[in-house]
Amino acid sequence: MRGRFTLAFLATLALSGAAQAAETVLFVGNSYIFGALSAVHYYRNDSVTDLNAERVGGVPALFKLFAREAGRDYDVSLETAPGVGLDYHYANKLALIDRRWDHVILQGYSTLDRDKPGDPASLVKYTALLSSGFAAKNPAVDIRLVATWSRPDQTYPATGHWTGQPIEAMAKDVRAGCDLAAQGAPQVRGVIPVGEAFSRAIVSGLADPNPYDGTAPNQIDLWAWDHYHASAYGYYLEALMVFGSLTGVDPQTLGANETAAMELGFSPAQTIGLQKAAHDQLTAEEALKLASGSPVKR
Repeated sequence: MRGRFTLAFLATLALSGAAQAAETVLFVGNSYIFGALSAVHYYRNDSVTDLNAERVGGVPALFKLFAREAGRDYDVSLETAPGVGLDYHYANKLALIDRRWDHVILQGYSTLDRDKPGDPASLVKYTALLSSGFAAKNPAVDIRLVATWSRPDQTYPATGHWTGQPIEAMAKDVRAGCDLAAQGAPQVRGVIPVGEAFSRAIVSGLADPNPYDGTAPNQIDLWAWDHYHASAYGYYLEALMVFGSLTGVDPQTLGANETAAMELGFSPAQTIGLQKAAHDQLTAEEALKLASGSPVKR
């Protein structure tokens, strides 16, 4: 009798544990996800699973920490490679990522196409292919595309594809390409406008628009020394946008003493400013969806 009770009790515990299993999140992307050229690259890498076993923490580790601070539990994994678009992951990493996920964050090449800057055709094609594969494993999967930031090295030097245009222009074009890719893949829940959050931080005076002429007093540089990748500030803002989009939690609730910001050496004012930029961009997105009559997807 006692043995039956023990077995029944253990079975109940097992079922309870399965019911409470954390939702899974997969990040697929390149150096913009793994946090190249910043302290974010290997940040808290023991908190996430790097499917390539390269000890990356990056934006996924920041997201994981934000979620934990907000009382949310996610099992976070990532698959990243430098300097590639989604075509690379589809051609070379499908065996690693082709499984059931609850949430998938996809991030393509920074100029939409390495060889044809501004052309979204490859992003459109491989967003659809990857998304249909993820949906085959889990029809309820929540897939989101990251629209990345403007690159100063593509804007200010004479050789850039966006030379002579405002710093906000590239982010708008990348966003348009991501919107097109999302339209072609019905499984995609939405686009996370990280680049427009960068632009918002610039317009607000928090961030300097042109790192080539130095960083103005009391402003931050959102980019790394190559004026291409993000700085720790930029990756932090990216992670805030992913966090707010996926969870529906206002990034401002993390507060001035948020753990990652303190560990990365941000001032309270900088932390609040970055959280406000994310909040304002996410709020603007929701307002646009409501105004257009489109459903607000969480």
